[in-house]
Amino acid sequence: MEGLTDGALYKNTIRNMEHAAKITKLSQSAVERLRNPRRAIIVSVPVRMDDDSIKVFAGYRVQHNQVLGPFKGGIRYHETVNLSEVAALAALMTFKNSLLNLPLGGAKGGVTVDPTQLSKRETEQLTRKFVSEIAPWIGPDRDIPAPDVGTSSQTMAWMLDQYSNESGFSQTGVVTGKPVEIGGSAGREAATGLGVVYIIEKVLEKQNRKIKGVTIAIQGFGKVGMHAAIEAHLLGAKILAVSDVHAAIYNPEGLNVPELVTYYNEKMTLDGYHGAKKITNDELLALPVEVLAPCALDGTVNSNNAEGVKAKIIVEGANGPVTANANEILHAKKCLIVPDILANGGGVVVSYFEWVQDISWLFWDETQVREKLRMVMDRSFDKVWDFSQRNSLDMRTSAMAVSLMRLEGAMKLRGQIW
Repeated sequence: MEGLTDGALYKNTIRNMEHAAKITKLSQSAVERLRNPRRAIIVSVPVRMDDDSIKVFAGYRVQHNQVLGPFKGGIRYHETVNLSEVAALAALMTFKNSLLNLPLGGAKGGVTVDPTQLSKRETEQLTRKFVSEIAPWIGPDRDIPAPDVGTSSQTMAWMLDQYSNESGFSQTGVVTGKPVEIGGSAGREAATGLGVVYIIEKVLEKQNRKIKGVTIAIQGFGKVGMHAAIEAHLLGAKILAVSDVHAAIYNPEGLNVPELVTYYNEKMTLDGYHGAKKITNDELLALPVEVLAPCALDGTVNSNNAEGVKAKIIVEGANGPVTANANEILHAKKCLIVPDILANGGGVVVSYFEWVQDISWLFWDETQVREKLRMVMDRSFDKVWDFSQRNSLDMRTSAMAVSLMRLEGAMKLRGQIW
């Protein structure tokens, strides 16, 4: 499809897939199907602004593959959103859901907008209009959106309401990441960051170590990074550095995470926090820590800065934060990288739990959700680790290989390839 292959993230994703496909001897028919999304939807989203002017925003929903079940993936509001990026993220969702053994396909969506420049009313109008435009292609049994960069549980509440209004009855299963009061799942907000911490624990377990006292730097302090910091700190890890779009901060003795979270929630920035030294994001990536968790945007660890990375363990909390070239450099330095399709899978796992709870109208408490999440993350990690050890391969290639083998098997059974 024209325009899909223009971006670095898309090329990086397909390159990783094709590399793993060669190793697993995946059929060319399967590769061809997975190289291209099933459907790409582009819509115009007109919004009446607070000053009564009309602005039109570009909206996207890419549905990559549904051989394993309904499409599933987030909606992001960001000024850099484009078709190629959304297509790459949709493909990553296909691979992630397959790897985690979920009965879901892969999709992603977004609107090209800076949400910080919109009022609450404008954001609601944007959301409702976007839902109206993509409504024919989403639904509890078709495609289930969720929050992503620039969106929240409130966004999902508006999406649920708009879709239900147009359907004529309440359909709580149409989106996940909703507030608990209207069908959301306990534990969903912290799920992705918590999953990152579970994976850090699993890596350390393979080295006969515990997380207590381990030094960690986290790039990003949003939905993923903040909760990763909170959960790791509770387990006794030393969080030496974190960052957001405004600043990166560092304390070699370890940050006071509860105090920092309070400060951030009040100021909505890390800038000005008194308990740490201000550094750059590039300096954060090069800190002498044991674990680096990039939890911001894609491509942040690349061929320009990979040589400076000192951490021996990288756990990808974001989608595609380590480029293919950087991955080769870091692998040569004996850095163990746990890829995004495994490391940040906690969010979609608990989104799946939420969807199941909505369909059955039977809800679990947070302790149950956390226990079930750990079981899925541990099982998935062990599967990738074992494949890696048996075949002397890095974790990124191994994760993709495990995912592709399940997808190919499903496509053969359904008669999509032969």
